[in-house]
Amino acid sequence: IADGADIIDIGGESTRPGHTPVSADEEAQRVLPVIEAVKKHFDIPVSVDTFKSSVAESSIQAGADLVNDIWGLKYDPKMAAVIAKYDVACCLMHNKSNTEYQNFLIDMLAETQECVNIAKRAGIADDKIILDPGVGFGKTYEMNLMTMDNLELFRKLGYPVLLGTSRKSMIGLALDLPVDQRVEGTLATSVIGVMKGCAFVRVHDIKENKRVIQMTEAILGR
Repeated sequence: IADGADIIDIGGESTRPGHTPVSADEEAQRVLPVIEAVKKHFDIPVSVDTFKSSVAESSIQAGADLVNDIWGLKYDPKMAAVIAKYDVACCLMHNKSNTEYQNFLIDMLAETQECVNIAKRAGIADDKIILDPGVGFGKTYEMNLMTMDNLELFRKLGYPVLLGTSRKSMIGLALDLPVDQRVEGTLATSVIGVMKGCAFVRVHDIKENKRVIQMTEAILGR
């Protein structure tokens, strides 16, 4: 927060490829005390990173303001109803279990639109929806680069776009660097994200990204 974060994202299960799944109960036990503590001591919105509806509901009851679902409401059929019930915001990420597409960009946008359709059917308001192109999920290295180069297409779906690239394998592969040496690569993606209209970036290195975004916005006159 001191470095300039506007939202704190809290997760209880790793979303990295190949991660070890945890139960909903264990995930809730990990995130609920943290959400409660942050909301008690700081006046800042809190996002819970989960694709399980039971964890989302208990997190909202504990004070979470936003549900960050890496499966875009497609994993848990009850998730959309929980978000609508409490009228909280949601971030819907494009994701799939493989990297098979007929036409990558067209299919990715269509699959993201499906997430929006699920949200709308459940009664989630337009002003509560954020979209995440899902860099690093269901995409090859080349597809991740193509996503970055076409971020403006997501804006055409009509919702704010959140970009999450921080320290990801796309950067490691492009620069041939380990995860702890990817700050500069992340900064480049943040600049491109802002230039292409992204409203949010989810990052580890807050201060550096905040400064590079402020400079980018100054140049763009925003």
